[in-house]
Amino acid sequence: MGDFGGSVWSVATLLFFLMDPLGNIPLLLAVLQDIPPKRQRIIIVRELLIALVILLIFLFGGKALLNFLHLDQEAVTISGGIILLIIGLRLIFPRPEGVLGHQPGGEPFLVPIAIPMIAGPSVMAMLILLTQSGPQPVTKWLGPLFLAWGFAAVIMLAAPLLLKVLKEKGLKALERLMGMILVMMAVQMLINGFKAVL
Repeated sequence: MGDFGGSVWSVATLLFFLMDPLGNIPLLLAVLQDIPPKRQRIIIVRELLIALVILLIFLFGGKALLNFLHLDQEAVTISGGIILLIIGLRLIFPRPEGVLGHQPGGEPFLVPIAIPMIAGPSVMAMLILLTQSGPQPVTKWLGPLFLAWGFAAVIMLAAPLLLKVLKEKGLKALERLMGMILVMMAVQMLINGFKAVL
């Protein structure tokens, strides 16, 4: 992780990009399209809270999981970088079924909004990586997690309005920009991981 772990805002930004709320707006609206607007807001808030609980479990239990699996910090850094790289490339070169793959319709519970839209494998992996990035207490990462989750929550709750303002092309352009930033962060993580190994 290197010096990157030192900045609250840089970690919050990375977690926000990994949650990819802008990229998830079309999928979110597609999943909720047959549900009345008032009910949509209730569902989004419920799923956001479920996702936050899951992410907190990973933040506080991630280190114990790594110790149980006997995984070194370098292995987590390199694998985290690979995951980021794949997601970043998918954001830049989107597939027809989206970054997360095809998701079934109907009123969602847990899947696909809480998992994997908000609490996706990449966010979980990053939280585990943060707990391994140095001697800092785990509570140091609560601030960045709440910041990223809060911004993602605002965007997801404003999804219908954002789609009207930015249109689909505007959202796609923003998603590609986020993809480029993720790829750069991924490459830096891989460099840090390989430096530690060598």
